[in-house]
Amino acid sequence: QVQLVESGGGLVQAGGSLRLSCAASGSIFRINAMGWYRQAPGKQRELVATITSGGNTNYADSVKGRFTISRDNAKNTMYLQMNSLKPEDTAVYFCNAQIIELGYSVLRAYWGQGTQVTVSS
Repeated sequence: QVQLVESGGGLVQAGGSLRLSCAASGSIFRINAMGWYRQAPGKQRELVATITSGGNTNYADSVKGRFTISRDNAKNTMYLQMNSLKPEDTAVYFCNAQIIELGYSVLRAYWGQGTQVTVSS
């Protein structure tokens, strides 16, 4: 049983910052790629940023230069530092992780419950 729990969301004014965390727990053998997704009102879920187990990162064009994704493999935790926030960043942010569970050899995608980020103008 694997769980992902996001935290750090909240209400912030435009130009402000938030730091999101995603902690994975359970019978984990290995976490490969992880990523942050978001879903804004009236829009489909979109990819925000990804990070491989080796630390290679990829960002959506809309957040490049403002957001930084990172991870602490020893803690099975991923972070998203969000700076210069804009109202259009308002969304529910979801953590995703590709995880191999103990006793298995196949990757599975797991999702967190989401954390709300609201940026006021």
